[in-house]
Order: sequence, then structure tokens, then C-alpha cells
Amino acid sequence: MALAPAEIVAAADALDAASRTCVPIEKLTVTYPAIDVDDAYAVQMRNVERALAVGRKISGKKIGLTSKPMQDMFGVTTPDFGHLFSDMEAAGERIERATMVQPKVEAEIAFVLARDLDMAGEITAADVLAATDYVVAALEIVDSRIGNWKIGYCDTVSDNASSGRYVLGRVRKKIAEIDLKAEVMDFSLNDERKNGGKGTDVLGDPAYCVAWLANSMRKYGTMLKKGEVILSGALSAAISAGKGDRFRADYSTLGSVEIAFY
Repeated sequence: MALAPAEIVAAADALDAASRTCVPIEKLTVTYPAIDVDDAYAVQMRNVERALAVGRKISGKKIGLTSKPMQDMFGVTTPDFGHLFSDMEAAGERIERATMVQPKVEAEIAFVLARDLDMAGEITAADVLAATDYVVAALEIVDSRIGNWKIGYCDTVSDNASSGRYVLGRVRKKIAEIDLKAEVMDFSLNDERKNGGKGTDVLGDPAYCVAWLANSMRKYGTMLKKGEVILSGALSAAISAGKGDRFRADYSTLGSVEIAFY
């Protein structure tokens, strides 16, 4: 780690304030040019601990930057991860736009675990499939507390992998009922198709993404737990959301999932 403990605290405090006020901040990689990946995860974990201390509940984890369009959008080549909280779920499929800084919507496949992924040794895609209760369509609404999405890798890691909200579809499929790699998704904004993708667009296999996540988080003392929602990565490029916008993702097996901004 390159930053002093006081700098970790200051960076976390700045991100927390930006989240509460919806006023973005300067890039952390500008304010703290020496920041490295371990520093960035330390900043993230400080705000996770802050959230837990005020009674928020972890509902899952997310992997980000898994598809080439998303990596190209942010100029990175390595995935990252963040934490989901139960109050991030947009259960009513509606979000007040003013409560977010600069949201973008992306379509994913979510895994819900039947047991902890806490085994010794390298966790594989096969281990993930064996531990999965079911999969479901999902929309992740990413957000950045960094101004104008001008972020580097350490910026998004510090910012809880640019997590914002998420919404889950209603169709649940057991692993035996779906070919994850072949699953096709069409993504629409206000009833106009904008892009699409398939399971192989996230590191070749959504289950591999979850395995990567499990192995990477373990380094920081975190694991994937029974009942958690695991967002496995965007199948296509994210689209910015404005007031009045409606997003819908239609999947070949998993049905559809929607979110509207008001």
C-alpha cells in the first residue's frame, strides 16, 4: 500500500459525502496519485464497514468490468469487485433519478448461492455452478461518485466498483435448466433496442466470472455467502439514464427485467 492511513480515511470520507449529497468529487487518482489497488480496496472496505455500522445489510457482491465493451469504456483490462446492500435493490422497478449522481444501466446474469463459497484452494466455475441455487436476469444501475465518469481503475475500485442499485427479474432457473454461455440478451431504452450480448461476453463464461470474484475477494478476507446475489458482469455496454427513461433487458431463457427512472 502506498497511501498513509489518514489518506485512506480521507478518500473514503470524500466518497461517502459524494454519495450522500450526489455531488461528485475529483478523481482519487488525481488527489492521491500514489494510490494503488490495495489502497483502493482499503478505501472501499472502510465505507463497507461504515455502512454495516449504521445497520445496512450486505445482500451480495458484484464483479465489474468483465466485458470488452465495459473495459473499453473505462480503459481497463482487469475486472474489479464491490459489495451490494439490501437497500440497493430497486424492488419496485422504479428509481428516483435525483437520488443518484450519474447512473448508467447494464444487463447481467445474477447468481443466488445455495451455500457459501468458502472452500480451500482455487475456486472454479464448476464449483460455482455446484454452489448455485438459481440464476436470474438482472439490471445493475452503476453510479460514480467521481465527476463525469472520468475514472481510472483505482477510482472505481475505491468507489465500491461504481455500485449503485440493482433489480432482479422474476424468472428463476436452476443451472440444469439453462446454458449460461449461450444465453442471449437484448437491451432496450424507451422501447428502442440499443445493444445486446450473450453469456460468453463476460470472460467467456458467467460462472467463471463468479469464480474469479470468489478467489479475488478472498485475498481481502471476504467470501461469497449462502443466499447472496452475485452480479456476474455486464453483457454489453452500459447506457446513461435520465429522468423518464425506461430500460428493459430481454433474455432467451431468463425472461425480462425492467427499471424506470422518475
